[in-house]
Amino acid sequence: MTQSGRIPVENIEKHIVTFCRRVANSRPITSICLCGGSSFGSLKEKAPLEVLLIIDGFQPKLMNYVKFFHGKAIIVYAVDKWVFEKDVERGFLGEALAVQLVFPYKPLLNSEYLRAGELKLKRRLILEALENLVLDFPELCYEIHIKPEYFMHKVIHSRARLFPPIHYMLIKFLGESAGKENLQTAMEGFLQALEIVEKENVITRKNGYIKISKDFADNVKSRKIRFANLLKTAQRTLFMSLLGTSPKIFTALMQNKDLLQRLKNFNWKILKSPYHVEDSKRYLFVPTVNGLTPLATGITIEDSAKRILSVNKYASITIKEIGGVFNEVYLVSAYADGQERRVVVKTFKDWSSFKWIPINIWTFGTRTFALFGQTRLERECATNQFLYKKGFPVPKLLAIDHDKRLVFMEYIEGRSLEKIIRENVNAKNEREINEEYLKILQKVGELFARIHALNVTLGDTKPENILVGKKGEVYLLDLEQASRGGDKAWDIAEFLYYAGHYMPLLAGSYLAELIAKAFIKGYLSAGGDIKAVKDAGKAKYTKVFSVFVLPPIILAISNICKKADKLGLMDG
Repeated sequence: MTQSGRIPVENIEKHIVTFCRRVANSRPITSICLCGGSSFGSLKEKAPLEVLLIIDGFQPKLMNYVKFFHGKAIIVYAVDKWVFEKDVERGFLGEALAVQLVFPYKPLLNSEYLRAGELKLKRRLILEALENLVLDFPELCYEIHIKPEYFMHKVIHSRARLFPPIHYMLIKFLGESAGKENLQTAMEGFLQALEIVEKENVITRKNGYIKISKDFADNVKSRKIRFANLLKTAQRTLFMSLLGTSPKIFTALMQNKDLLQRLKNFNWKILKSPYHVEDSKRYLFVPTVNGLTPLATGITIEDSAKRILSVNKYASITIKEIGGVFNEVYLVSAYADGQERRVVVKTFKDWSSFKWIPINIWTFGTRTFALFGQTRLERECATNQFLYKKGFPVPKLLAIDHDKRLVFMEYIEGRSLEKIIRENVNAKNEREINEEYLKILQKVGELFARIHALNVTLGDTKPENILVGKKGEVYLLDLEQASRGGDKAWDIAEFLYYAGHYMPLLAGSYLAELIAKAFIKGYLSAGGDIKAVKDAGKAKYTKVFSVFVLPPIILAISNICKKADKLGLMDG
């Protein structure tokens, strides 16, 4: 079979091997392969052939050569074996050369060596991708379901962002008629590397998905700073290596107008190409009541709501803001079959974190709030799913769009506990207090205790974040500040002192004491931590709320907390 200019393919390959032996001189050649677009492109193209040449003991350690064979340009990347192996093992060159093993390549010499290097590289890239998932989603990482294709697309996506000229090769990789075959070939190495990682107990498999093991996630989080430093070093190395090799390549490009034209036309070719680098987050899924949902959907709020509400694309959608002063929460409604269907959409934009900046200053030394939208979204979803699976009353999680930082949740009919408390602050004595009201407060205490028993804290326990259903059910609505571990005393203090600040100026402390006793009784009867209750009465917490809660109210609640073990509240 012959290609461009009637040059037999085998003649070109023989010419490449002969030229590589001349480059190596007396040094032994470890391996040779066609790489980049050369391994899956057509020889009829004007683009140059790219060759990776690995030489044992090569001096200089790294060099680029350009050779023409019957008008066909051949670029040879010659690299010392030790340097190449370090690039494979730890990104010594930022994978500037090792990345060639991510894509299909055609061995011309010692295919076994290249195959072993490919598996070693892809195993490391998988581990790094898993580490990044843990660092990006420290709470949600335990629930994320990963399609095996994620790792290949993650590597492609990240390299394309770091080094845009790789897009030219990606167009050939994805856009040729053999695009599916190219993807399958590249995936083979990732699948084999995943088998290795699974044997190392880093991952588990479930229904065709990959899940990160708890031990691996916990280990990564414990060494977060060290990993971050390694990542920065790798990025610096990448740019240094590119700066070191690019001038030599550009010199070669100047020798051939076809090569130069390829570089000059780079921008508009990419923009006009129908092919693009696929978002790897489309291969990440989180569980919802509607099944697994991708972290990136790429569709609008309206379209997502229509799909969730099971209405046709022509249905009229209304969006109404229902959040308080600080929350970005919307009610999306649509009519179908004569009935109104509703879903709640919560946004997590970084600018909305301004609501937390004064609070972080105000609570300095006592409590720190999560600011970034991604962090808050991740905490909301992870805690919601964790509590939902344990049978706790939280709205059902319906869908997530991580890129747009949107969460779609079940709409629940009910009233805010804040409103219920305000309705009872004018009672003059216990007889005027609605008995159901005290039962609700006790239920809230029981709920907090059961959640704390799982080593989970809620973080933002204002009464306005608690909904009471038509039958007296208690729902937790806002979990964006929740976390594993955390300060149990803060949860108790924020709820009680916030409830106290609803008391009118002349109400006295009686009602505040009643609220505190009902809540604490429920909390302790469900096995809550008495130490956390007593700590909630300390100055560490009272000082935070003294800005807007009347001193007599704060003092009354604080005293109830401190003396909880002596007031018979532990008897249930």
